[in-house]
Amino acid sequence: DEAVRGTCEDASVCKRFAVSVGYWKDPYIQYFVRQAKERKAPEINRGKLEWDWGHLTCYYARVHGVSYLIKAFLERTECNCQIVNLGAGMDTLFWRLKDENLLPRKYFEVDFPMIVARKIHNIKSKPPLSKPIMESHSGDSLLIDSHSLDSSRYSIVGADLRFSSDLEEKLKKHSLDVHLPTLLVAECVLVYMTPQQSANLLKWAASTFPVAMVINYEQVNMRDRFGQIMIENLQRRQCNLAGVELCTSLQSQRERLLENGWENAHAIDMMKVYSFLPQADVKRIEALEFLDEKELFEQLMQHYCICWASKDSSNL
Repeated sequence: DEAVRGTCEDASVCKRFAVSVGYWKDPYIQYFVRQAKERKAPEINRGKLEWDWGHLTCYYARVHGVSYLIKAFLERTECNCQIVNLGAGMDTLFWRLKDENLLPRKYFEVDFPMIVARKIHNIKSKPPLSKPIMESHSGDSLLIDSHSLDSSRYSIVGADLRFSSDLEEKLKKHSLDVHLPTLLVAECVLVYMTPQQSANLLKWAASTFPVAMVINYEQVNMRDRFGQIMIENLQRRQCNLAGVELCTSLQSQRERLLENGWENAHAIDMMKVYSFLPQADVKRIEALEFLDEKELFEQLMQHYCICWASKDSSNL
């Protein structure tokens, strides 16, 4: 699991750099992640720059695409719902939603206990993180230890997502309400689990919540040569994509959700997401680092996707 936990650091550093360059605004990422090293000039390593630019722009599309779906769910439920962020890492969504007055009734984060411990340490030691939690808290005293944090609106749980019974037990201890409309978010999480393990997690969610939505962001089209290169690059870092066989196509991504209890499922690649984003802002971020060769970027965007599925007994 060490290599998988390491992807949390990689993603966080990349997000921090993207924010510092101006791809999107996130005033809270700085409290979780060290400042990324300054990138070398484009002429030193053009191929590396194209790859990095592609990843940053893919992150930009991912942040906006996932945020769009989350806010649509919050709007439809009028925030009378709960969010469970699976494999949340150093994500800052709770704080950003609070700033926009869009907090759900309860916001949960789940990750490996080691990652959770680090996040809680940062929260405890940095007032810009701890103060918003206290401001949104009501009722009994806030509970916090090395591997969990529980307030009335925000909880962090240390758990292994591969064991859904243990996950459910820990979430219920932190006041998970199975009767509330529930949004589950998984960004580059399921791919690190075996197909059976991710199926168990998806089945558990679909069978537990009468009204629910799941958002899954991960790789797709991984059987072609570009996909194989991505897999080989990760394997060199001892990082195994245990669930990559389910990432063969948009259809396989949809079928995985439908076969595990979800009523409706959709999947689009990140190139399609990118085309849906406000074009004035797309032009702004493309001007941050000019690159005339975009073939690598387009290939990268075609190998990631956003999938979402729902089961909806209340016709939301």
